[in-house]
Amino acid sequence: MASLLIRQLERFTALSLEEKLALRSAGLPPRRLRAHCDLTREDEPAGMINMLLAGFACRYAVLPNGRRQILSYLLPGDFCDLRACVLERMDQSIGTLTAVKLASFTRADVANLSRRFPQVARGLALLAAAQEATARQWLLNLGRRTAFERVAHLLCEIFTRLQSVGLTMGTTCELPLTQTDLADALALSPVHVNRTLMEMRRKRLATFVHHQLAINDFEALQRAAGFKPGYLDAERHRSIFCEMRTAIEVQVLAGTADELGGHEQHREPGRTRLEGELYNSPPSGA
Repeated sequence: MASLLIRQLERFTALSLEEKLALRSAGLPPRRLRAHCDLTREDEPAGMINMLLAGFACRYAVLPNGRRQILSYLLPGDFCDLRACVLERMDQSIGTLTAVKLASFTRADVANLSRRFPQVARGLALLAAAQEATARQWLLNLGRRTAFERVAHLLCEIFTRLQSVGLTMGTTCELPLTQTDLADALALSPVHVNRTLMEMRRKRLATFVHHQLAINDFEALQRAAGFKPGYLDAERHRSIFCEMRTAIEVQVLAGTADELGGHEQHREPGRTRLEGELYNSPPSGA
């Protein structure tokens, strides 16, 4: 459990030995859940923070007429619900697509680790940023990409994510999803997904059969999808984080300089800064 968590966080930040030991001692014993059951449901009180150790899960919503929309896939190494740290109630459901193994952390565990170890807090923040970047690509998928581009982009993304945690074998990987699972993520019908997969197979781009994905020509598949893996790149998120931190520090310093400059302007000649502040402050009782 701890090794996968540490590996994920170290994609985004360096961890000290003390931080790794703290992560190893945190959390509850792993548990297993069967396929097609819910970890949490929409509108339920936010509870444990879960990390997927094995298997596939998803975030999803169900419309009043019963239609499901998959909002994101959760793969081994993913936190299922980091926002449970701050939400009172869940705004989405989380369900298993296969049998899964989970590591669970209390909200207090995560809060204490983040407070004691800034690098852990930074890693968790960057993990959340990567998930948000993925969500934006899914929005673009549904809004502007063709059916072929949608399927191709999703396959590129899943393969790249599995590759980052060592779950691919050359150009193949296990993908235990049904065509209905894919359809519910892509706002397509299962029949349309099937036809698109057959077209990809004819073009020798990718083959998805019996829960096995084989990428025949990854570069061509990426071109067909318009897939740019930068949004999944940990190094890119680290750079953005550093740029944001630098910008904030510059603003803070600039604000401090302006404040000091304002004090200097209000100080009469010959007075010290403290004397100037005392002189210009309103009398008590005013």
